[in-house]
Amino acid sequence: MRRNDELARENEALRERLSRLSEASLRINESLDFQSVLQGVLDSACSLTGSRYGVITLLDHAGRVEDFLYSGMTSEESALFSEFPDGSAFFGYLSGIEEPLRLRDFHSHVKALGLPEFNPPFAVSPVLPFLAVPIRHMDERIGAFYVGETEASREFTSEDEETLVMFASQAALVIANARRHREEQRARADLETLVDTSPVGVVVFDARTGAPLTSNREAKRLVGGLRNADQSSEELLEVLTVRRADGREFSLTEFPLAESLQRAETVRAEEIVIRVPDGRSVRILVNATPIRPAEGEVDSVIVTLQDMTPMEELERLRAEFLAMVSHELRGPLASIKGSAATVMGDTSTFGPAEMVQFFRIIDRQADEMNRLISDLLDVARIETGTLPVNPEPVLVAALVDQARSAFQSRGSGHNIRIDLPPDLPRVMADPRRIVQVLGNLLSNAARHSPESSPIRVSAVHADFYVSVTIEDWGRGLPTERISLLFQKFFRLEEDERGDTGLGLAICKGIVEAHGGRIWAESDGQGRGSRFTFTLPVLEEAAPGAATVPASSTAGSRWTGKEQVRILAVDDDPQALRYVQDTLTKAGYTAIGTGDPKEALDFMEARMPHLVLLDLVLPGADGVELMKDIRVFGNIPVIFLSAYGQEDVIARALDMGADDYIVKPFAPTELIARIRATLRKRASLGPSEPAEPYTQGGLRIDYAQRNVSVAGNPVRLTAIEYRLLVELSVNAGETLTYEHLQERVWDRRGEGDLRPMRSAVRSLRRKLGDDAKNPTYIFNESRIGYHMPKGETPKQGDR
Repeated sequence: MRRNDELARENEALRERLSRLSEASLRINESLDFQSVLQGVLDSACSLTGSRYGVITLLDHAGRVEDFLYSGMTSEESALFSEFPDGSAFFGYLSGIEEPLRLRDFHSHVKALGLPEFNPPFAVSPVLPFLAVPIRHMDERIGAFYVGETEASREFTSEDEETLVMFASQAALVIANARRHREEQRARADLETLVDTSPVGVVVFDARTGAPLTSNREAKRLVGGLRNADQSSEELLEVLTVRRADGREFSLTEFPLAESLQRAETVRAEEIVIRVPDGRSVRILVNATPIRPAEGEVDSVIVTLQDMTPMEELERLRAEFLAMVSHELRGPLASIKGSAATVMGDTSTFGPAEMVQFFRIIDRQADEMNRLISDLLDVARIETGTLPVNPEPVLVAALVDQARSAFQSRGSGHNIRIDLPPDLPRVMADPRRIVQVLGNLLSNAARHSPESSPIRVSAVHADFYVSVTIEDWGRGLPTERISLLFQKFFRLEEDERGDTGLGLAICKGIVEAHGGRIWAESDGQGRGSRFTFTLPVLEEAAPGAATVPASSTAGSRWTGKEQVRILAVDDDPQALRYVQDTLTKAGYTAIGTGDPKEALDFMEARMPHLVLLDLVLPGADGVELMKDIRVFGNIPVIFLSAYGQEDVIARALDMGADDYIVKPFAPTELIARIRATLRKRASLGPSEPAEPYTQGGLRIDYAQRNVSVAGNPVRLTAIEYRLLVELSVNAGETLTYEHLQERVWDRRGEGDLRPMRSAVRSLRRKLGDDAKNPTYIFNESRIGYHMPKGETPKQGDR
């Protein structure tokens, strides 16, 4: 009878527990809001176990705490956690709990482990019952519950533990769904922000009613100038008149928008003009795409609108430019024609001196016409990337002196002040082209400053460039227009004669063809302006220049005793042959290919020290290929490309390229850039030791790049060797995951540790190292890895 009573009580308790679990599960499924779900899950965990305090932590993919929430504590009480001394060891222990942990007194437990004692002043009892249960989703630990201090300080029972374990499995799915919902909401918000801030207008129309469903900021701006202050979008649509590219013009009241949208007409890059009755209009480039759901009928229509005002402005500038060029050509031509006609007429009335004067007029005006035509040709060549540039070693002082002489010979009254350091290195430059740049900049400075004011030319040597600056104290530049200075046809004064608006655009094209940059600065109108451009420095060849110094970094893959291998990737056979010949003559080992896949094979097999990479390759993007190359290690990459646009160069450098050289380039410039890049890489980080690393049976010979265990050679991949070198060079020191990601994988701030862990597992397997009882590679949980200091070599081992 007693046994039956006990079974009845147990069944009743079990039914009550299942009922509470069911209620808790229903409660946490009521919302998808992540914070609400998290709070509900934690409150339910406390309720199910009768706990006064509760904490839930969630981990990200890298195993770091991403979300943290507490229950039963005030904000002041929770602040004690962050102020807890030596809290890293304490919380590190908690975050490493992999199985349920039930304790009668948490304080005694942590004291026995040698951890810092945690005695919060808000605790009711000196004895703190404690229960921790990990939260797992699809066999992956995503977080944990920590609950403590029950009523009357009773101990947690095995039933409490079983209940919390069962609830954790249900909560894991709810948390995963809420996380996914949060990520989807964030992605949607990001997409909406992207669309709203797009420079192209976007409007979505309901195909059934013709009403606009949504529009972004640019679309509202485009039509905002047509709408009156008290006019709604629907009222504006009723008065709009649209003229299409084929000349048809109609009012939306005559052709209902809904009917037009339901015809599901797809529009591609059609230029239309939208007008309102008072004459205001806007010219827009339109694309329209109907959206059809599964049933096939048009549901909505997405219309993109691009403002044509900038294009109209460019067309206006071009028209003004053509008128100005016609005028500039007609003037010299009239002088030439008049002088020639005079000379060919009755010559009996002219003496020899007068005849010479007429010929001088013809010669001077012909030179002026030639200058204008040359500018036009240069602009065309710059746009097509065919501007001829032939760099050679030259002194900056010689270029400046030649430009000054040519400038002053044209009769300018400005005083040119030359301020050049005596120790400036030679640069790689096409003398004729750079003198042309200097002449244009001097003329520009003279045109915008009083004739009595000086013009200063200075230069500074920085890294592997020389910066040349032309400075005047004239009218200065309006800040809002500085960015437009180097555009074709742009002129500060629209009525200014003698300025085609091409000079600064040509300067930019010439400087960038040399691999340099040019920019303008001004302190404001009336305070002068400064124009600066850079030229690559020529480095004199030295014996053994093609060999990298022995002080290479542990992250590099050369020793200074071997010849430097350089991989060149270019799908143009002629360009590839040119680069390979240049590298071979300079003493490098050249490896060449035009196939991106073969380039990656070479990375594994030949392990080059530097890569020269074309930006555009068949079936591959150069920047993406660079990322694949960096998987093999922190290899320096220099782009060689005919694309000299600033945004293209900036993208390549922002994505991690070490340098960018614009084609065409001289062999001397290429070799100088390579040497500068290798020197810069060699100056980073600690040097590889001269002596081999030995520990137990492991031996790493840095000079020969040999790894052996118990005398048997170990074959490692490039990334495994780099990881082993980085750990052994810093033996005795724990290297964090972030340090190894940056030094070995060249990835900054990335949280995915799976490639690192995979490489460590493979390395341990090849070295015969047991992860549970390691000899060579030790793991510091949630921190990083370290290797023990090497053994002191015996005299005979040296």
